[in-house]
Amino acid sequence: MNDYKVCVYAISKNEEKFVDRWYNSVKEADKIFVLDTGSSDKTVEKLLEKGVIVKQEIITPWRFDVARNKSLDMVDLDCDICVCIDLDEVMEKDFIKKLKKIWQKDTTRLRYNYNWCLDKNNKPLVNFYIEKIHSRQNYKWIHPVHEVLTYTNSDNNEKFITTDEITVNHYPDNTKSRSSYLSLLKLSVKEDPEDDRNMHYLGREYMYYGKYQKAIDTLIKHLSLKRATWKDERCASMRFIGRCYKNIKRYKEAEMWYKEAVKEAPYLRDPYVEIALLYYELQDFNNVYKYCIEAKKIPNNTKTYINEVFTSDETIYDLLSVSCYYLNNYDESLTYVNEALKINPNDERLKKNKILIEEKINTTI
Repeated sequence: MNDYKVCVYAISKNEEKFVDRWYNSVKEADKIFVLDTGSSDKTVEKLLEKGVIVKQEIITPWRFDVARNKSLDMVDLDCDICVCIDLDEVMEKDFIKKLKKIWQKDTTRLRYNYNWCLDKNNKPLVNFYIEKIHSRQNYKWIHPVHEVLTYTNSDNNEKFITTDEITVNHYPDNTKSRSSYLSLLKLSVKEDPEDDRNMHYLGREYMYYGKYQKAIDTLIKHLSLKRATWKDERCASMRFIGRCYKNIKRYKEAEMWYKEAVKEAPYLRDPYVEIALLYYELQDFNNVYKYCIEAKKIPNNTKTYINEVFTSDETIYDLLSVSCYYLNNYDESLTYVNEALKINPNDERLKKNKILIEEKINTTI
């Protein structure tokens, strides 16, 4: 095994409840560095007790890229491999051993598995590759939020390795506010108005805030950018426009944009399920059935952050069961509700649906 020096670095703020789990997953690293940006709990105390090298600094005005770069600055210059991993994330077992085996002398960056969302049984619902393991030199973080690690050497000789041997699991703190995201995304777009990724994120953020017309306008602007060529993300912008129109009950426009999303990326499940959800709201069960059947034909292994949870959980089978019930296909409805219950066996609504379907079958025999 190559004797590379591996260092972990992170930023933290009020992560006390995650420290033990996080540290246990990264403790095999040669050194661990954390920049704490203003914790008021015992995060710093707990990290120091474990031998983590901690620096405290308030970043004003707040920017994620500045904080990331300051945490990276803490890492020894003779470090061979830098691993950026947040405290709400967990490295799976033996990652240091695997990392040293995979890494080559000319490698500059590693692309590896990231489970962004997992169900209660730790089954991945949204999985994609991320690229936050890198060499010590020639990298910096850019953008105030949704920050991106960027290669800075003018030789353009970045050397990637992609592996499925290393996996990070994400267990987010859903109590934490994301109130700063909207203003930071506005700043990101102001700093680089041609950046398609930031424009997409800004439109999505407006949607999250219920600012539907602003979201629609921003997402349409995203689609017009020259750099907006990635079909997965274009499809997502179209879906979000459709979702905004659905939320303001302009169903014809919603339907039109969902159909555009299907045409843009027919290889993704997401637009099929989302248009099925629209038709479910409209009680058009023939189209619910039609689009869910199409979605089910598509393998759900595209490994992109664009994927929605509803492409991997019980949603498709649930929609199929309900649509079959209202289309008087009770046996098929029962088959699909059973499939949904295999994925989510504790869902009370699904259990009640199954009883109703079985009663209907028994009364029609």
